[in-house]
Amino acid sequence: GPYGLSAAAYLRASGVEVRVFGEPMSFWQNQMPVGMCLRSNWVASHIADPRQELTLDTYCRENGNHLSKPIPLDRFVDYGKWYQRKAVPDVDTRHVRSVEVGSRGFRLVLADGEEFTAQRVVIAGGISAFAARPAEFANLPSALVSHTSEHNDLRKFLGQQVVVIGGGQSALESAALFREAGISVEVIARTPTLNWVGLHPRLHHLGAISKMLYSTRDVGPAGISRLVSAPHLFRRFPRIFQERTAYRAIRPAGASWLRSRIEGVPISLGRKVVSAVETGSQLRLRLDDGTERVVDHALLATGFRVDVSKYPFLSQTLLHQLKTIDGYPVLGRGLESSTAGLHFLGKPAAWSFGPLLGFVSGAEFASTELVRSISRNNRSNN
Repeated sequence: GPYGLSAAAYLRASGVEVRVFGEPMSFWQNQMPVGMCLRSNWVASHIADPRQELTLDTYCRENGNHLSKPIPLDRFVDYGKWYQRKAVPDVDTRHVRSVEVGSRGFRLVLADGEEFTAQRVVIAGGISAFAARPAEFANLPSALVSHTSEHNDLRKFLGQQVVVIGGGQSALESAALFREAGISVEVIARTPTLNWVGLHPRLHHLGAISKMLYSTRDVGPAGISRLVSAPHLFRRFPRIFQERTAYRAIRPAGASWLRSRIEGVPISLGRKVVSAVETGSQLRLRLDDGTERVVDHALLATGFRVDVSKYPFLSQTLLHQLKTIDGYPVLGRGLESSTAGLHFLGKPAAWSFGPLLGFVSGAEFASTELVRSISRNNRSNN
């Protein structure tokens, strides 16, 4: 994904020998529904590269085409693959079966059995393994309950009655796609009101003042946007302040351009599903206000909960050595974990460096910080 590609490009530009494993943009292509758009704005959607050449603007010019705003998911996937061909053309698409600490660094085993060692391992494994599934929906068949990350085409639910659980971008945009496909849908969310993000009618139009209030990273409201765009500063604040600020920056919200697309969709706010029971070929949901819904399917737009122990390639021995808090690895400079030489990029780095690390726009910080740390370490060893 964007973090792995960006990190590889930065490391190679600094002269570090790198092997890159994974399927380029696979999560974006295979585990996000067709028809979705990026919530982040244009400037915050560039995949960072050390020369600042592989931007969305360059992609459009070279391919002789135009991207609409908001950016369609399929076009962003194509942009990511274009970036990969330009910056990291030799990606090895084999899966890594295991990573464990060895006598000479790390021992890696690939899916086909090949083994090799590496001085450092950079994990940019994304969020696919962290799909959050509320306890009320445990042990129910996938025909009745699924997570948004399990689908790339919601039209498969044509002719069914679907309920979407959640109140953020994924929930609201899924509901919009259902509505536009002619699929009967209702949204149920615990939040008492829907939150919306986008251009503020006044604060985004104050010239230099707006630039002081908002970072181009496009994460968080006025003021907070600036703070979370500076991870080293953000992490100096007390933990309780970090947690409250991070929640305010990334609380469940939908892009303002979704509002018109969900007009007419039934939305039950301030409600929680307290039980979900299989009833024949359908699902009976009971809410905390005593009302019930009988539906054909419940789509969980309930986000992702980081727990790096769910990365299947990290050995148990390595995990036992790794210091974590609530599933997040505790990281220091260079986004390096308590296991020397093991780095985590993307969402798993958010506990240590703030919510910016959960967005594409955080890849520049992560890649730059990674290179600085490794270069500093190499100089001290020479």
